[in-house]
Amino acid sequence: MSGQLDPELQTYLVAHGTPPDPVLTDLAAETARLTGDRAQMQVPPEQGALLRLLASLVGAEFAVEVGTFTGYSTLCLARGLATGGRLLTCDISEEWTSVARRYWERAGVAERIDLRLAPALDTLRALPREPAVDLAFIDADKPGYVDYWEELVPRMRAGGLLIADNVLYHGGVVEPGAEGNAAAIRRFNEHVLADDRVEQVMLGIADGVTLARRR
Repeated sequence: MSGQLDPELQTYLVAHGTPPDPVLTDLAAETARLTGDRAQMQVPPEQGALLRLLASLVGAEFAVEVGTFTGYSTLCLARGLATGGRLLTCDISEEWTSVARRYWERAGVAERIDLRLAPALDTLRALPREPAVDLAFIDADKPGYVDYWEELVPRMRAGGLLIADNVLYHGGVVEPGAEGNAAAIRRFNEHVLADDRVEQVMLGIADGVTLARRR
Protein backbone atom coordinates (compact mmCIF):
# COMPACT_ATOMS: atom_id res chain seq x y z
CA MET A 1 0.00 0.00 0.00
CA SER A 2 1.08 3.58 -0.68
CA GLY A 3 -0.12 6.43 1.49
CA GLN A 4 2.53 8.49 3.33
CA LEU A 5 2.74 11.20 0.63
CA ASP A 6 0.07 13.41 -0.86
CA PRO A 7 -1.14 12.29 -4.32
CA GLU A 8 0.86 14.88 -6.27
CA LEU A 9 4.15 13.94 -4.62
CA GLN A 10 3.32 10.25 -4.95
CA THR A 11 2.77 10.66 -8.69
CA TYR A 12 6.05 12.57 -8.99
CA LEU A 13 7.94 9.91 -7.03
CA VAL A 14 6.65 7.05 -9.18
CA ALA A 15 7.30 9.00 -12.40
CA HIS A 16 10.97 9.45 -11.47
CA GLY A 17 11.75 5.80 -10.86
CA THR A 18 12.09 2.89 -13.25
CA PRO A 19 8.50 2.34 -14.41
CA PRO A 20 6.74 -1.01 -14.01
CA ASP A 21 6.62 -3.04 -17.21
CA PRO A 22 3.34 -4.27 -18.80
CA VAL A 23 3.42 -7.52 -16.81
CA LEU A 24 3.47 -5.68 -13.49
CA THR A 25 0.96 -3.09 -14.69
CA ASP A 26 -1.45 -5.81 -15.80
CA LEU A 27 -0.98 -7.74 -12.56
CA ALA A 28 -1.75 -4.65 -10.50
CA ALA A 29 -4.86 -3.97 -12.58
CA GLU A 30 -6.14 -7.54 -12.29
CA THR A 31 -5.48 -7.55 -8.56
CA ALA A 32 -7.52 -4.37 -8.15
CA ARG A 33 -10.34 -5.81 -10.24
CA LEU A 34 -10.46 -9.16 -8.46
CA THR A 35 -9.76 -8.21 -4.86
CA GLY A 36 -11.33 -4.77 -4.40
CA ASP A 37 -10.20 -3.18 -1.14
CA ARG A 38 -7.82 -6.06 -0.51
CA ALA A 39 -5.67 -4.73 -3.35
CA GLN A 40 -4.06 -2.45 -0.77
CA MET A 41 -2.17 -5.53 0.41
CA GLN A 42 -0.17 -5.38 -2.83
CA VAL A 43 3.06 -3.38 -2.72
CA PRO A 44 2.98 -0.19 -4.83
CA PRO A 45 5.20 0.22 -7.91
CA GLU A 46 7.97 2.15 -6.16
CA GLN A 47 8.24 -0.47 -3.43
CA GLY A 48 8.33 -3.26 -5.99
CA ALA A 49 11.19 -1.49 -7.74
CA LEU A 50 12.98 -1.14 -4.39
CA LEU A 51 12.62 -4.85 -3.67
CA ARG A 52 14.09 -5.78 -7.02
CA LEU A 53 16.98 -3.36 -6.53
CA LEU A 54 17.74 -4.63 -3.02
CA ALA A 55 17.71 -8.26 -4.13
CA SER A 56 20.14 -7.34 -6.89
CA LEU A 57 22.40 -5.30 -4.60
CA VAL A 58 22.82 -8.12 -2.07
CA GLY A 59 23.35 -10.66 -4.86
CA ALA A 60 20.57 -12.81 -3.45
CA GLU A 61 20.95 -16.48 -4.32
CA PHE A 62 18.34 -17.67 -1.82
CA ALA A 63 15.50 -15.40 -0.71
CA VAL A 64 12.42 -16.02 1.42
CA GLU A 65 9.13 -14.14 1.24
CA VAL A 66 6.40 -14.41 3.87
CA GLY A 67 3.12 -13.40 2.25
CA THR A 68 2.60 -13.81 -1.50
CA PHE A 69 -0.92 -12.49 -2.22
CA THR A 70 -1.18 -12.14 -6.03
CA GLY A 71 2.57 -12.22 -6.50
CA TYR A 72 3.60 -8.65 -7.37
CA SER A 73 6.37 -8.44 -4.77
CA THR A 74 7.36 -12.03 -5.53
CA LEU A 75 7.82 -11.19 -9.19
CA CYS A 76 9.94 -8.15 -8.35
CA LEU A 77 12.15 -10.10 -5.96
CA ALA A 78 12.57 -12.95 -8.44
CA ARG A 79 13.75 -10.52 -11.10
CA GLY A 80 16.42 -9.21 -8.74
CA LEU A 81 17.90 -12.60 -7.85
CA ALA A 82 21.41 -13.56 -8.85
CA THR A 83 21.77 -15.93 -11.80
CA GLY A 84 20.50 -19.31 -10.66
CA GLY A 85 18.89 -17.78 -7.57
CA ARG A 86 15.81 -19.21 -5.85
CA LEU A 87 12.92 -17.54 -4.04
CA LEU A 88 10.80 -19.41 -1.50
CA THR A 89 7.45 -17.69 -0.97
CA CYS A 90 4.85 -18.61 1.65
CA ASP A 91 1.08 -18.18 1.54
CA ILE A 92 -2.12 -20.06 2.36
CA SER A 93 -4.42 -18.85 -0.44
CA GLU A 94 -4.74 -21.00 -3.54
CA GLU A 95 -7.17 -18.42 -4.94
CA TRP A 96 -4.82 -15.44 -4.91
CA THR A 97 -1.64 -17.33 -5.70
CA SER A 98 -3.28 -18.85 -8.78
CA VAL A 99 -3.27 -15.31 -10.16
CA ALA A 100 0.38 -14.97 -9.18
CA ARG A 101 1.40 -18.15 -11.01
CA ARG A 102 0.03 -16.88 -14.33
CA TYR A 103 2.03 -13.69 -14.14
CA TRP A 104 5.21 -15.42 -13.02
CA GLU A 105 4.93 -17.61 -16.11
CA ARG A 106 4.30 -14.61 -18.31
CA ALA A 107 7.33 -12.79 -16.85
CA GLY A 108 9.56 -15.83 -17.31
CA VAL A 109 10.47 -16.15 -13.63
CA ALA A 110 8.30 -19.10 -12.58
CA GLU A 111 11.24 -21.50 -12.50
CA ARG A 112 12.96 -19.33 -9.86
CA ILE A 113 9.99 -19.40 -7.46
CA ASP A 114 9.07 -22.12 -4.96
CA LEU A 115 5.54 -21.42 -3.67
CA ARG A 116 4.62 -23.19 -0.43
CA LEU A 117 0.90 -23.23 0.36
CA ALA A 118 0.99 -23.84 4.10
CA PRO A 119 1.17 -21.79 7.30
CA ALA A 120 4.33 -19.74 6.97
CA LEU A 121 5.68 -20.72 10.39
CA ASP A 122 5.54 -24.38 9.42
CA THR A 123 7.45 -23.64 6.22
CA LEU A 124 10.07 -21.52 7.97
CA ARG A 125 10.61 -24.02 10.78
CA ALA A 126 11.22 -26.75 8.21
CA LEU A 127 14.14 -24.82 6.69
CA PRO A 128 17.70 -25.82 7.65
CA ARG A 129 19.00 -23.88 10.64
CA GLU A 130 22.28 -22.85 9.04
CA PRO A 131 22.58 -19.21 7.91
CA ALA A 132 21.91 -19.51 4.18
CA VAL A 133 19.23 -16.88 3.47
CA ASP A 134 20.48 -13.80 1.64
CA LEU A 135 17.26 -11.77 1.73
CA ALA A 136 13.92 -12.11 3.51
CA PHE A 137 10.74 -10.08 3.03
CA ILE A 138 7.94 -10.13 5.61
CA ASP A 139 4.54 -8.90 4.43
CA ALA A 140 1.86 -11.09 5.98
CA ASP A 141 -0.42 -11.23 9.03
CA LYS A 142 0.79 -8.57 11.43
CA PRO A 143 0.46 -10.54 14.71
CA GLY A 144 2.82 -13.12 13.22
CA TYR A 145 5.65 -10.71 12.42
CA VAL A 146 7.69 -11.35 15.58
CA ASP A 147 7.47 -15.12 15.13
CA TYR A 148 8.48 -14.87 11.47
CA TRP A 149 11.37 -12.63 12.46
CA GLU A 150 12.60 -15.09 15.06
CA GLU A 151 12.55 -17.95 12.58
CA LEU A 152 14.33 -15.94 9.90
CA VAL A 153 17.10 -14.08 11.74
CA PRO A 154 19.10 -17.21 12.72
CA ARG A 155 18.85 -18.41 9.12
CA MET A 156 20.23 -15.20 7.60
CA ARG A 157 23.82 -15.12 6.44
CA ALA A 158 26.08 -12.40 7.82
CA GLY A 159 25.30 -9.31 5.78
CA GLY A 160 21.93 -10.72 4.74
CA LEU A 161 19.00 -8.32 4.47
CA LEU A 162 15.63 -8.59 6.21
CA ILE A 163 12.81 -6.37 4.94
CA ALA A 164 9.54 -5.83 6.81
CA ASP A 165 6.54 -4.08 5.29
CA ASN A 166 3.78 -1.94 6.84
CA VAL A 167 5.89 -0.90 9.82
CA LEU A 168 4.03 2.41 10.14
CA TYR A 169 0.62 0.77 9.72
CA HIS A 170 -1.22 3.80 8.37
CA GLY A 171 0.23 5.89 11.19
CA GLY A 172 -1.41 3.71 13.82
CA VAL A 173 1.90 2.84 15.50
CA VAL A 174 2.06 6.27 17.14
CA GLU A 175 -1.53 6.25 18.41
CA PRO A 176 -1.62 5.90 22.23
CA GLY A 177 -4.57 3.52 22.09
CA ALA A 178 -3.28 1.39 19.22
CA GLU A 179 -5.06 -1.96 18.98
CA GLY A 180 -5.15 -4.96 16.69
CA ASN A 181 -2.71 -4.88 13.79
CA ALA A 182 -1.33 -1.46 14.71
CA ALA A 183 -0.46 -2.70 18.20
CA ALA A 184 1.08 -5.86 16.74
CA ILE A 185 3.28 -3.82 14.43
CA ARG A 186 4.32 -1.53 17.26
CA ARG A 187 5.39 -4.58 19.28
CA PHE A 188 7.30 -5.85 16.26
CA ASN A 189 9.08 -2.52 15.79
CA GLU A 190 10.18 -2.50 19.42
CA HIS A 191 11.34 -6.10 19.08
CA VAL A 192 13.51 -5.23 16.09
CA LEU A 193 14.90 -2.15 17.82
CA ALA A 194 16.05 -4.28 20.76
CA ASP A 195 17.61 -6.99 18.57
CA ASP A 196 21.40 -6.65 18.63
CA ARG A 197 21.78 -9.30 15.93
CA VAL A 198 20.91 -6.68 13.32
CA GLU A 199 21.42 -3.06 12.40
CA GLN A 200 18.31 -1.46 11.01
CA VAL A 201 16.70 1.61 9.50
CA MET A 202 13.03 2.43 9.03
CA LEU A 203 12.04 4.13 5.78
CA GLY A 204 8.94 6.20 5.08
CA ILE A 205 8.31 4.63 1.68
CA ALA A 206 4.76 3.32 1.12
CA ASP A 207 3.33 2.22 4.51
CA GLY A 208 6.76 2.08 6.12
CA VAL A 209 9.56 -0.38 5.42
CA THR A 210 12.24 -1.61 7.81
CA LEU A 211 15.57 -2.73 6.38
CA ALA A 212 17.72 -4.78 8.75
CA ARG A 213 21.20 -6.13 8.03
CA ARG A 214 22.27 -9.29 9.83
CA ARG A 215 25.49 -8.66 11.74
